[in-house]
Amino acid sequence: MGRSHALSGWCAGLAVAPFVGLTSVAEVVPFAAATAGYALLPDLDHPGASASRVLGPITGFVSGAVRAFSGLLYAITKGPRDEDSTGRHRHASHTLAAAIALGFLTSSVGATGGWRAVLGVALFGLILAADVLGDWVLTVVVGAGAWTLAGTWLPGTTAAQALQGGLAEIGSWIGVAVAVGMFVHCLGDSLTRSGCPWLWPLPIRGETWYEIRLPRGLRFRTGGWVENLLIAPALVIGSVLLLPGAVQVLRDFLAALLSTTSVWIAGSN
Repeated sequence: MGRSHALSGWCAGLAVAPFVGLTSVAEVVPFAAATAGYALLPDLDHPGASASRVLGPITGFVSGAVRAFSGLLYAITKGPRDEDSTGRHRHASHTLAAAIALGFLTSSVGATGGWRAVLGVALFGLILAADVLGDWVLTVVVGAGAWTLAGTWLPGTTAAQALQGGLAEIGSWIGVAVAVGMFVHCLGDSLTRSGCPWLWPLPIRGETWYEIRLPRGLRFRTGGWVENLLIAPALVIGSVLLLPGAVQVLRDFLAALLSTTSVWIAGSN
């Protein structure tokens, strides 16, 4: 579900952006790219996932640490009716608690570590998104960033100072992007047959790691036809229509098309 997770993260970023004060395309696109990238992060608990392989042995090592921690946490906190599982995949990193905690952590790192820390967090999210969605993400985000810098560049400032100012602005929302991306991933997994225990540690029916999922008839298999033919195309459409001003452009186009068609029909008669 890598592509679907990234696309859902992109759509969620576009939808949430106005609530953190981002309204123009140049502001919204980097935010959406970050949520798309961090929507892949929970799968660090799977050695074959894109997030675990994107930086080679570095993310591979982190993946191993995440799986070990998740297994230990599951063993310590599982309820009397939780299944006999290793607790390594779709557990610790697939929770609302993890999304909130990492969101706060990245915000704190950005606040204390300065622009270099913000740059590192933002770049990692961008690399994750590009690895799954393609290099077009890099082009779009770099273009949006350049447009923003050009619009806010004050006379007498250097390019480095303008860049640091832009990164300071990113630092104000990067934690939100991380948290939203990770939580959207959990919601996506809740649509599948396996479900997702994102309400941990809330005990439900004797299970601390209760898998939230749709009713049986509505669940779908990961990588199956429902995801590929219905969900992914719907997310692609949403990823365009949620861009600022996209709906109005579509309305104007349809109105112009209807007007042209009416004139053509009237002329034919």
